This record gives sequence, structure tokens and C-alpha cells, in this order.
Amino acid sequence: MNDERIRNLKRGERGAIISIFAYLFLSALKLTVGQLANSAALRADGLNNLTDTIASIAVLFGLRYSQKPPDADHPYGHWKAEMVASLFTSFIMLAVGLQVFVSAVQSILAGPSDPPGLISAFVGAFAAVCMFGVYTYNKNLSKKINSPSIMAAAKDNWSDAMVSIGTVIGIIGAQFQLYWLDPLTAALVGLLIIKTGWDVFRGAALQLTDGFDENKIEDYRETISKLYDVQKVRNIKARNYGNNTVVDITILVDPSIDIQEAHNTATKVEYALIEQHGVHDVHVHVEPENAEH
Repeated sequence: MNDERIRNLKRGERGAIISIFAYLFLSALKLTVGQLANSAALRADGLNNLTDTIASIAVLFGLRYSQKPPDADHPYGHWKAEMVASLFTSFIMLAVGLQVFVSAVQSILAGPSDPPGLISAFVGAFAAVCMFGVYTYNKNLSKKINSPSIMAAAKDNWSDAMVSIGTVIGIIGAQFQLYWLDPLTAALVGLLIIKTGWDVFRGAALQLTDGFDENKIEDYRETISKLYDVQKVRNIKARNYGNNTVVDITILVDPSIDIQEAHNTATKVEYALIEQHGVHDVHVHVEPENAEH
């Protein structure tokens, strides 16, 4: 099971590496063309991609650090490093979204400006197509390997595609003297990036503070309650370590059974959760049905 999860993390590295190279290439292209075509929007988009490169490097670091085996300081392993990377990504997205929004408002207040060269619109459109491709790849990959940090990277890819589309709309609008369309679109895109960053932050913070989906808890309870030897599920808790779920459960059994039978029942509970729900590890505490608390 651990070997499979390690292989998934290594597969996740490919998604982060693809994002890094895509961002480096597109940022260089946008900054160069933006300067030559006098497009402030395209230059800002290029700078945005440079910050995204840092976020992707953080995701790659988190995936690699998560693969380290348990040690004296981390007896449960380093799986949560992946969520720390997602949290770092969300901070960058929030900061970039706020910067885009503020800059757009300032441009609206500044009034008309010279329209940029039309080539900048073609570059923006090309960048949007590229980022949609990277987004689709990372989204599908994150679902296959159940990686929250790759899903966060995919959401960042999607936001960047939206930014490029906004850039194209603004540049084309500027050709028709609609100078306000460029900054207005940028402001909307900035709000979109902030929303996406907030969603990523909430998901990462929930896992890092040991929050867990209540619906999944009930699914686990229902699965265990169906086992013949389990009289009752007294308590059940769960938490995530990256893409690994750990469950702590207390079950009540017939007080007349011996220790070996109680052990066998606990093993059945472990197997049921691992096989039916893909749980990484299960800690089962067995008590007699008439035990008092």
C-alpha cells in the first residue's frame, strides 16, 4: 500500500514539473512581447506566471518531502508536507489576485491610454490554450492519485488561463477605444483568482487542523456496523495525512468472547475500511458491550 502511494507521489511530480516549465516559457514570452507591444496587461500576466513558478516549485518540494519515511521527529511520516505546499500555493494565489485587482482599479481611475499592439492578444490567446492543457492534465492526474496539492496546482492553472483570456479581451477592447475594458476584465479576473485561492486555503487548512468530512465518517460507521461481530460503534474519528486517511475507532463486542476473537474482529474492521474505502491505516480499540464510560 505504501509503495503504491509513493508511486502516486512520484507521478504527481510530473504534473508539478510540467507546470514549472510551462510557466517559465510563458512568462518569458509574455514579458518580451508585452514590452515590445507596449502591453501592460500582458507584462502583468507574465509577472503573474513568474510567481506561479514559485508556487509550482513549492508543490514539487511538498510532493518529494512527503515521500520521506518516518523518522524520530516524524513517527507518522511526512505526508502533511503536501498540504503545507497547498497552503503556500493559496497564499501566492491570494496575493497575486489582490495585486491584479488593485492594479486594475488604479488603471480604471487613471483614464485612457495608448492601445497595445495586437500581437499581444495572440500571445495571450496562445497562453490561455497552453494553460487549459496543463490544467486538464493536472486535474485528471490529481483525481487518479488523490493528490490535494496537484489539485491546488490545477486550480492555479485554471486561474492563469482565465487571466490570459481576460488579457486578450482587454487588449482587443483597447483596439476599439474601450480603454476601460482591459482593466475592468483584469479586476474581475483578480476577484476570480482570490476566490480560487481562498478555496485552496480552506481545503489545506481543514486538513492541517485535522478537520474531516462528516459524510465520510458516517460511511465508515455504516460499513463497520454491518459486520456481524460488531455490536456497536461507540466512537469514530478520522484525519488526513496528505492523501492518506487514518481512522481511530472504538467498537463494542460481545463480552463473552476471548481475546483472540476480539482481535479477529478488530482485524475485520481494519480490512473493511481499507478495502472498501481506501483508508491508509486504522486503529481499533475493542471494548465489551457492557463497558461503562
